[in-house]
Amino acid sequence: MNEYMKVAKELANENLTTNEGGPFGACVVKEGKIIGKGANKVLLNNDPTAHAEVMAIRDACKNINSHDLSGCEIYTSCYPCPMCLSAIIWSNVKRVYYGNTKKDAAEIGFRDDFIYNYIGKLANDIDDNNILELKNIDREETIEEFKKFKNKIDKTIY
Repeated sequence: MNEYMKVAKELANENLTTNEGGPFGACVVKEGKIIGKGANKVLLNNDPTAHAEVMAIRDACKNINSHDLSGCEIYTSCYPCPMCLSAIIWSNVKRVYYGNTKKDAAEIGFRDDFIYNYIGKLANDIDDNNILELKNIDREETIEEFKKFKNKIDKTIY
């Protein structure tokens, strides 16, 4: 077994005894060294975003003191959900190794398909108000901060 996937698997396995979240674990690797680890802590933290990949990304970013994980890889016990895929992309990770599939996760009760379908509809400008209602309001006022940011000399784009 791959040494990094073994770490992800062990993190997932620990959650079976702690009940802190689902059976998911992940680690972030840079240049052959683990720089971040995470297990699903949704139940422990009462935080629906505390998925293993997100926790591993947070740990890695803290450990290297950067929001940018370029050059890193993620090893995760399961195919990342849409939220985790987004976090991975935002962190600039370009390669993910996963153990279990989306189908495997669905078979134990984790249902991400409706989110993938919803995102697909949004990409095609088809709103599905049965899942989430999105309404644009007060743009005239909120755009002011964007205009200020655009003209800010000392801004950092990430």
